[in-house]
Amino acid sequence: MSSARQPAPPRPTSRDVARSAGVSQATVSLVLGDKWRGRVSAGTAERVRDSARDLGYRPNLAARSLRLGRTRTALLVVPALTNEFFARVYTGAAAVAAEHDFGVVLYPSPDGTGPARDPFASARAALDGVIASSMAADALGALRGADLPLVMLDSDPEGHGAAARVNLDIADGMRQVTDHLLGLGHRRIVHLASAVDTWTFAVRARALREAVRDVPGTALRTVRAPLDVRAGREAAEKALASGPPPTAIVCDDDILAAGACKAVRRRGLRVPDDISVTGFDDLALATAVEPELTTVRLPAEQVGERGMAALLDVLEGRPAEHPDLPVHLVVRGSTAPPPTA
Repeated sequence: MSSARQPAPPRPTSRDVARSAGVSQATVSLVLGDKWRGRVSAGTAERVRDSARDLGYRPNLAARSLRLGRTRTALLVVPALTNEFFARVYTGAAAVAAEHDFGVVLYPSPDGTGPARDPFASARAALDGVIASSMAADALGALRGADLPLVMLDSDPEGHGAAARVNLDIADGMRQVTDHLLGLGHRRIVHLASAVDTWTFAVRARALREAVRDVPGTALRTVRAPLDVRAGREAAEKALASGPPPTAIVCDDDILAAGACKAVRRRGLRVPDDISVTGFDDLALATAVEPELTTVRLPAEQVGERGMAALLDVLEGRPAEHPDLPVHLVVRGSTAPPPTA
């Protein structure tokens, strides 16, 4: 038996796809380049995609990039790689990018305040655009200097310099938390706030203050902590050791809430019998602690999906307007009416 290696079958070409779908090569180019809308019927576009998939056709992205002057690469800047929320944002962005033959490079910038340095010798030469999630406005100076389209996620809608924005209705999330606690009868509340100075946390603090402002007999104190369990526990312990004891602790995220629950237990108290605790984000951690956290669920994957879609809109010259995404309170075992004593 001969040991000679058989030559690989020839790779299918766009001409093969056109012949299989019964269309022109120009139509194949429009459909696979995602420029078919208004030029090709939806049925024809689907037939072209089916033919390309059946043949195993993959467009020559290098040649296309040279022709279009694009790298088909987006940069996603996040405050941290260890936070589940940003991993889910990346998942959503990468899914939409893959549908359009784009790649997404993930790049961390410490604490969301920066500065985020240009990750390449020249971002302009290596990227088509930047998506920044939950970043401070002044953290992106180096990337803005690269003159790239910028889409901001979970950021100040009044900020300048972004080509498009995708936001969550963060204020409504905090209002839902506050209404839930007030409805249970809580009036002495501690806000365990993030020490990170970004728009999203400022909105949470403002919405909480406004929600309790006109409720008679309500007292609100604020303590701040970095975003980790230990810091949250230490800040909550100080709050519990000074001033009137709260009946509820409202936390800016689930990580701080986990620290608050530990602080309550270390004081010999119980959640929620003595003190209720709420989180924000609905991370996996929210159901890993006992009791499970009442928290606000944020559709992180959808944030990433809309962010990538907005960047594609900007690159194609289409309007990139996306309404705020709704968020939802998830009531679990960490909240209950305050003790009667």
